[in-house]
Amino acid sequence: MSKKSYLFTSESVSEGHPDKVCDRISDMVVDTYLGKEPLSRVACETLTTTNKVVLAGETRGPEIKKDDLIQKVRNCIKDIGYEQEGFHWKNCNIDVHLHSQSADIAMGVDSTGNKDEGAGDQGIMFGYACNETDVLMPAPIYYSHKILELMAADRKNGNADKLEPDSKSQVTMMYENGKPVKVTSVVISTQHSPKVNQAQVKEIVRPYLEKSIPKELLSGLKDEEFYVNPTGQFIIGGPDGDSGLTGRKIIVDTYGGAAPHGGGAFSGKDPSKVDRSAAYAARYVAKNVVASKIADKCLIQLAYAIGVSKPLSIYVDLFDGDEEKSKHVEKLINDNFDLSPRGIREMLSLNKPIYEVTSAYGHFGRKPGNDGSFSWEKTDKSSIFNK
Repeated sequence: MSKKSYLFTSESVSEGHPDKVCDRISDMVVDTYLGKEPLSRVACETLTTTNKVVLAGETRGPEIKKDDLIQKVRNCIKDIGYEQEGFHWKNCNIDVHLHSQSADIAMGVDSTGNKDEGAGDQGIMFGYACNETDVLMPAPIYYSHKILELMAADRKNGNADKLEPDSKSQVTMMYENGKPVKVTSVVISTQHSPKVNQAQVKEIVRPYLEKSIPKELLSGLKDEEFYVNPTGQFIIGGPDGDSGLTGRKIIVDTYGGAAPHGGGAFSGKDPSKVDRSAAYAARYVAKNVVASKIADKCLIQLAYAIGVSKPLSIYVDLFDGDEEKSKHVEKLINDNFDLSPRGIREMLSLNKPIYEVTSAYGHFGRKPGNDGSFSWEKTDKSSIFNK
């Protein structure tokens, strides 16, 4: 039997965190290729350190000039806001080492003759949804993202000019009877100008906490449980303070630890890679299940083998002990959702340049865009589960 009363914590990191800088650049590469050829194949990893960016990986698609990619990397860094001595969009050194996709991988993934398009790799992917927030996401990760998103928006428009791009947040909530009832502690660590001290930074970021979380959940939060830059100062940050790599923040990208996630990261991968597309599809299914109100929460697991089109297994957990209902939902999923790699891409229209925007503040719980971004957040299939 699961615990009914407990504390649970999730964290987020901003777009200026070194790993997220890498995710942004890798997804920019994906979008650059998909924008020219929707069926391009991309697997791009990025490394950042002091005034250095390295891109490596495999591609198949149109010819993209190296100088064009380098300029796009600079544009990403500029938009994030790095104009620091140790990491500056204008003068950091950028190396590009992208080469052609392996013919052995292509042979397994491509559709030929009577063979349907196969998965780009083996693996397990999870999707989750719950009714803790309007967007059907767990509350701690949703509010952690929100704080940093608001901070970044004000920093970029000049309303928080003492803040720098690198920041992290962490929200701990008390759950009673399985529902979040109050915030018990918040941690915000943010890079800042040397012109402000720890106490001043705390007052700068306090409004973002208050705007992000409903008042009734914050009412019992003591000031001593609101931690801001606990080490005292955070002036040196970003890739100059810590190196960054693509794909190191999967728990931030998904459900903040409230549900399992697969072993493969999302950023830098085109949608033929089930690490990305099947995780989006699993979230889409889980969210529509919960949106139908037949369950308060839903976990979906999908499993794939490289070169095989259909999932090897589909697992459903509705957390209510009703095995017959879970079996019924599993049958409805099998009957109504094509979870082959091609089926997922077509169902969610994934062969579009829509990925750079996913690289920070979570891949889930976001608003579907007119450009096709976050299509997996729609609840247009919820009526299926009311049958």
